[in-house]
Amino acid sequence: MEDTTTPAERAPGGISRKNVLRAALVALPVPALVGSTALARDARPDTAGQGLLTPTPMCDDGDDPTPEQMEGPYFRPDSPRRTSLLQPGTVGTRLTVSGYVFGRSCRPVPDVLLDFWQADANGAYDNTGYRFRGHQFSTARGAFTLETIVPGLYPGRTRHLHVKVQAPGRPVLTTQLYFPGEPRNNTDALYDPALLMQVRQNGSVREASFDVVLDLDQSPGDPGDPGDPGEPGGAWRAGTAYRAGDRVTYAGSGYRCLQAHTAHPGWEPPSVPALWRREAAAGR
Repeated sequence: MEDTTTPAERAPGGISRKNVLRAALVALPVPALVGSTALARDARPDTAGQGLLTPTPMCDDGDDPTPEQMEGPYFRPDSPRRTSLLQPGTVGTRLTVSGYVFGRSCRPVPDVLLDFWQADANGAYDNTGYRFRGHQFSTARGAFTLETIVPGLYPGRTRHLHVKVQAPGRPVLTTQLYFPGEPRNNTDALYDPALLMQVRQNGSVREASFDVVLDLDQSPGDPGDPGDPGEPGGAWRAGTAYRAGDRVTYAGSGYRCLQAHTAHPGWEPPSVPALWRREAAAGR
């Protein structure tokens, strides 16, 4: 079932995600986890019969952008657009990675490019083709999902996924995602616990969660704010989830959102005065 709550609804009172996650551990059945942490937002019934786990905020406290890491020697540009890296005959433990992309103000960021690449089950990279390489874009709600396998080990490194993340018109974040409970986490010089995914075992499939927090302050005047008229990303776009007070430009005019909604073709600002109010041009 799709999560339809907003970041504000998931974090009443500005509760710290880290503190809620610590509290959530008390309610989590340890055998269901791979590693020491899990996101309660997975909203799965616990095996102790206590019902659904309480959802937690889906971004950090607004002060912890996702850390950068080196690209490494195996990145290749121009990967195919796809959400599944599986192909006929793919060998390895199935893995799904899902999450959201947020700015520091806990607002989801749509249309973010996420370019993934990784080793195969034997720890080898495809440097001539595009096996286990692919890119996708976050949804209007900032969500992404990747279907792949658990990467194999190779000398000097623990298990990891590579990813480049870029919001429209903004710098690229290059980083790596890690698996909890891996013995080589203790010996890999690049390993960063801040980049640990939360991983569950679901039958023969591993399910991982990770939310990317980009270094976007999302305040009025920030060039990365999608609701800032006249700035990159300020144009009205179908499929975007707008909140009351957001500003856009359309056909050279500025508009302010009156009611929260997800934009659809035919709902362009001049056509729906119930949703958008035209603003006077500066200096008039």
